Amino acid sequence: MATYVLIHAAAVDSWYWGPLSAELRDRGHDVVAPDLPCDDEAAGLAEYTDTVVEAIGGRTGLVVVAHSFGGFTGPLVCDRLPADLLVMLQAQIPAPGESPGEWWGNTGYGAARQEADRRRGIADGTEEDAFSLVLHDTPAALAAEFVAGHQRHQAPAPFGKPWPLASWPEVPTKFLLAADDRFFPAEFMRRVVVGRLGFEPDEMSGDHCPMLGHPKELADRLEAYRAGR
Repeated sequence: MATYVLIHAAAVDSWYWGPLSAELRDRGHDVVAPDLPCDDEAAGLAEYTDTVVEAIGGRTGLVVVAHSFGGFTGPLVCDRLPADLLVMLQAQIPAPGESPGEWWGNTGYGAARQEADRRRGIADGTEEDAFSLVLHDTPAALAAEFVAGHQRHQAPAPFGKPWPLASWPEVPTKFLLAADDRFFPAEFMRRVVVGRLGFEPDEMSGDHCPMLGHPKELADRLEAYRAGR
């Protein structure tokens, strides 16, 4: 049995991990999916990491899965606790000394996103809603529930301070890219993964939240990673 530790993105709660958690529990695993203190004006990455570590408690056999902005917290958890595996799921990859607020400019996100939008026929300056931008491949009922009840205020505290590690933690790391994401376009993410982690990402179907649209496929991928495949 493994303990899957699921770390959510900015400005949301952990609800969206529900379908994946059910898949993993059905396969005999424990799941820890805490709500991060994203609406706490005083909470930064240290407090986010403390929240996850406290939720894990004495559990072992850790597989840490970090999604989107959770990519800044996942490696910090692996630096604090012995983990068997870190899976970055369509996640932001921090660099030593870089603040989360600097990540966007340092990676060239703006220009890459603008070009990807143009290729899909989206005019410059067009504001897309969450259903079109991040949930277009999510079942409609789940997307509506997510938007209606599980968005949270995101306090700015984590974005201003440098990521504290001098190097990537000593943990086996995989990157799983959601190939249909419009928020973090695939071409952009491939470049960032190769540049920052030094290997090509794996890819699966899905928008920015594949845990909602493709929970079984995602569970299969995670289990294959855990088995060393």
